[in-house]
Amino acid sequence: MNTGSDPGNTPALATLPGDEVRQIMWRFADRVDLQMLVQSARAVARGPVARAVATGTRNTHDWTPAKAELLKAFDESGITAAYMDPAEGGYIEGPKNLALALIAFELAWVDAGAATASLAGNLGLAPIAECGTPEQRAQYMSRAVPPKPGETRAPCRFAFALTEPLPFVGVETSILSGKVRIAEWPEGGEPILQVEKRGRFITNMAYANVVTAAVDSDDPRIKGSCMIILEETDPGVFDRGTPTKKFVHQLSSTSDPVFNLRVPASRIIGGYTIKDGVIVPNRNHSEVIEAVFRRTRVTVGLMTAAKLLSAIEPVIQYARARFRGGEGAPGTPRYDLGLLQKEDVPHRLIDVWATGEAAASLGFAAARLFDQLDPLEKEKDRIFAQKGLTGRAAFKELAAKQQEALATLKQRAASATQGDQPPPDTLVQFVLLDSLANVLCPACKLWNTGHGANMMREAVSLMGGYGITEDCPGFLGFKWIDAQLEATYEGPEAVQRLQLSITMTNELFLAQFEQWIAELEQIARARPGIGALSLANAMRLWLWTLNFTQRATEPVPGYTTNRARQSLSHWLMHCAGCSPRGSSSWT
Repeated sequence: MNTGSDPGNTPALATLPGDEVRQIMWRFADRVDLQMLVQSARAVARGPVARAVATGTRNTHDWTPAKAELLKAFDESGITAAYMDPAEGGYIEGPKNLALALIAFELAWVDAGAATASLAGNLGLAPIAECGTPEQRAQYMSRAVPPKPGETRAPCRFAFALTEPLPFVGVETSILSGKVRIAEWPEGGEPILQVEKRGRFITNMAYANVVTAAVDSDDPRIKGSCMIILEETDPGVFDRGTPTKKFVHQLSSTSDPVFNLRVPASRIIGGYTIKDGVIVPNRNHSEVIEAVFRRTRVTVGLMTAAKLLSAIEPVIQYARARFRGGEGAPGTPRYDLGLLQKEDVPHRLIDVWATGEAAASLGFAAARLFDQLDPLEKEKDRIFAQKGLTGRAAFKELAAKQQEALATLKQRAASATQGDQPPPDTLVQFVLLDSLANVLCPACKLWNTGHGANMMREAVSLMGGYGITEDCPGFLGFKWIDAQLEATYEGPEAVQRLQLSITMTNELFLAQFEQWIAELEQIARARPGIGALSLANAMRLWLWTLNFTQRATEPVPGYTTNRARQSLSHWLMHCAGCSPRGSSSWT
């Protein structure tokens, strides 16, 4: 692909961008710690993980000693400890969203099951990290760090138990059959809880010894739902269950566990208060999983992006060598180019590549955004606690800040002629970034895994019959199958569309969307001919369409924007992201 208007003099792109370019593209060129982490994760992916796949370790549902060796590789490389702060035994200071995204990307470049095995431990810890009390964080985060040389403690592995056999596995997470009730409440002492939970499709369960589980109250003395910490040493049943007979992600452990345990009430994640003799969890299970999933969905989207980019070189090598050994001597187009001498293969491969680049750019942008948002969210919580704002009072405060943020955006638009404006206060910064995160997270999950899985099929088809063999270069057949699961991980596509139908109509997001259009138009004036104006016009058309549908009179009021139908959000998302090249430019 030539990079200029003169194909005779402009050098062609000879290979995929290297690390130096990627570090600039994904904005971590100034982070030596992340660069070293990428190299460590890549060494594990292209060493132990690749050998495991090549030797058929995927070909069983059971958790085998060969698979368990991968956990040791994660520990020794620093992958396991990357989630923790230095005070907890980790080595990366500050938010970890971009760090975990880079780990997932490198591991999924070879095998998504290995990436899942790594990330699932962080997912099990995430409720404690995001919503736990200081005491819970102090106790469990440090236990997740691998033992150091000379330490005799066993590694502590975590799992996240949300989904259940009934009624709607992985879809309707607001309904829980897992129950909690008070088993014992000593006079003046801490309540002891009886927790019953049957999990479904729970990752890491072959070896997890700590589980964060979602349960609902089965006792009038406990209000609502919560998430609770379970340990294998608790009295009762801690049954890891039978392995799930899955087609995909075979390097991760998945099973259907059964728990029936007695635990102290201090294990309720986020803590609790007692009001009129009733235990009231400070955080219900929905609040906890919202805080967790709005971050971890991004890493799942990046797993599919890695598959697409990893497919480019194997397809090129296959296509070039397709006719060698038959007709055609070295130096002839048939021998040197093979299938690439026809337009179909390179054009389809460019679409796969463009989709991978767009998906990676969108995913890493979302991860960086959450790194910016995390400290602001913690400061927001501190301010609200200091002011005693909860419930409707907190909602009204944020609504007022949203109007202030809209005014700030107008000031920014005029700052080009009036000088720089002072930075907005913390809560204004929070609502600005939060409105973007609420869109980018489900958009990344929906587009990367949905459209990405379709484009992965294109990559496999370009390998011919070789694409569905176990020894296919790049393990493309496995990656195509694995991509189907990623489209349903942490909420299937309907869940993402439901969230987008609400968040993409937020006036604060739309105001920033208009600013993006203005920035593209400014770029087009400075550098005409690069496509910025075409993209700006397409975005303006999308915005006009959205505004029209919101104003238009419908035969049935609210039909197209009804949450249960999601027809408008589905169509608008398709218009916004149906073209890989358009999406690549947008990100």
